Amino acid sequence: MSGFLVIDKPAGITSHDVVAQVRKIFQTKRVGHAGTLDPMATGVLVLGIGGATRLLQYITEGKKAYIANIYLGIATDTDDKEGNAIFTAPIENIQASQIQLELGKFVGKILQRPSSVSAIKIEGKPAHERVRAGEVVEIKPREVEVFDLQIQSIEKIENHYEVRILVTCSSGTYIRAIARDLGENLKCGGHLIELRRTLVAPFDISQAKSLETVKTENLIDTATVLGKLFKTRSLSFDEVAELRFGRFIQPCDSDEITCAVDNQNQFVALIQNKQVGPNKRATPILVASDSDVKE
Repeated sequence: MSGFLVIDKPAGITSHDVVAQVRKIFQTKRVGHAGTLDPMATGVLVLGIGGATRLLQYITEGKKAYIANIYLGIATDTDDKEGNAIFTAPIENIQASQIQLELGKFVGKILQRPSSVSAIKIEGKPAHERVRAGEVVEIKPREVEVFDLQIQSIEKIENHYEVRILVTCSSGTYIRAIARDLGENLKCGGHLIELRRTLVAPFDISQAKSLETVKTENLIDTATVLGKLFKTRSLSFDEVAELRFGRFIQPCDSDEITCAVDNQNQFVALIQNKQVGPNKRATPILVASDSDVKE
């Protein structure tokens, strides 16, 4: 069997733990995930089963959305509640209007320095593994985009603030880094205390199943998913045969990546126009194998 599965990851386990459990449920080793969630985080975790694992790269690149709670008044060495406090400052003189103003500065294209305990690999080894081995890790800032940031609440509780936000952003955006940078900008320290992912385009939390209830019937077929990411082109029998042999076919209407399907709407290949001699031809980027079809 092959297809995509949307899991509502619980807190306290890793994304790899989810993969391991799903492998047992579906009795296959061919399971992968798109976009790691930290153990403390919950929400949408997209899995590829069977041949769909080869297509997870296109899911990982999609838009993301989160609900996050930020603690202002303490900074930690991991930028979240699981780390050790490294800085504390009073918040008595900070007004809610200042918090609103600073959060507004994160909207748009920004340079963001990922957390040192992220999954980003440095010379082949994840940054968080280097940090836990005692290394000092500094990751260069990179451009990300925050499409929308809404403040749900700002609550002053004794010696700290708790701020709840909704964030829609590009792939590669770290919400922990937003919490850290907000605290730095306000000179009081900040860290993430709760994170829930509600969207990994084109999947949202309403489609997610718990590990306790997930079944093979919950698989979403490859063509349905790719049809939401790319334009779809229906192929003739001869065109299907040509692509399966890795050959060119007549060009698509646009030069964008296109999902090619057969007359039964089964995924055949991802194709894209390329220059072949004097003419453009639709060229296979990734061709389905027999295991790419949901049984």
